[in-house]
Amino acid sequence: MRTRAVIWRLLAGVALTVAGLVAGSVASIAGAAQQVTADDGATVVGQTMVAPRTLDLTIQSPALGRTAMTRLLLPPDWDARPNTRWPVLYLLHGCCDNYTSWTRETDVAALTAGTDVLVVMPEAGPDGYYSNWLSGPAWETFHTVELRQLLERGYRAGQRRAIAGLSMGGLGAFDYSARHPGMFQAAASYSGALDTTLSQEAINQVTSVVTSNGHDPNALWGDPVKQRLVWAAHNPLDLAFALRGTKLFIASGNGEPGPLDPPGTGFNQSEALHGAETSALVDRLRLLHIPATLDMYGPGTHTWRYWQRELHTSFPMLMAAIGVTP
Repeated sequence: MRTRAVIWRLLAGVALTVAGLVAGSVASIAGAAQQVTADDGATVVGQTMVAPRTLDLTIQSPALGRTAMTRLLLPPDWDARPNTRWPVLYLLHGCCDNYTSWTRETDVAALTAGTDVLVVMPEAGPDGYYSNWLSGPAWETFHTVELRQLLERGYRAGQRRAIAGLSMGGLGAFDYSARHPGMFQAAASYSGALDTTLSQEAINQVTSVVTSNGHDPNALWGDPVKQRLVWAAHNPLDLAFALRGTKLFIASGNGEPGPLDPPGTGFNQSEALHGAETSALVDRLRLLHIPATLDMYGPGTHTWRYWQRELHTSFPMLMAAIGVTP
């Protein structure tokens, strides 16, 4: 019984120590973040430390007309260097997922544990397509204006930024880089939706994603024929000329079962489509003489196993572009 009591006291001491460390980190952030607002009134209304270095923000967003979530991975020296402005890596999730996906599915926390970078993983809706909808939420404004201003004013985000995303998030990474020249020094796409008008299948994929989430597909970019200019204004291939000067990393498979797939895996049509879209963008960049680092790895499916690998592959380039040594 005495041994058991000693063990319980030790465990309680450890729990209090961990709680104190977490509380201290939250306190060091909360003081700076309180009352910080973006130009349009967006503000942080809640924050929760959910794991070491992992902070979830609840943001009241006028651009969205509701609250939205963003997960941060704080730099390892966050508390030790209270006056530092941190380079930023944005990681964008894919369709039908959310802001927790990168920490849930990959080892990004371990990958960045020795790197002085602020990792930002924002919510983008299951079908937001990183765009200001013709009729609906303004995700682009939320990410590139509201969230950026809140991070700079309350969370010591600096002016050096890289951005990466998978599938729908690959579209977001390249769209934001092209539509906001100079905002991001580097961009990476993993199995990205990089030419949404490549074929009727590509168009149907966008409209079916929006429809399956209970929304009117015309509310996003309008009719793909009647409002083709709106589609083009959000299509990475049509915006390729504006990517000049941004360090680019582009990766995709072809849908055939690959080395990271379990036995019995069949052909993956989604990856085949994204691989074709990615290849179309690569060809456009070549015509424009815009350099990019490529990993068109052939066999591989539309799964996290490949996206984690490509995050690791592209990470040194992304960090170098924003002046960080991993």
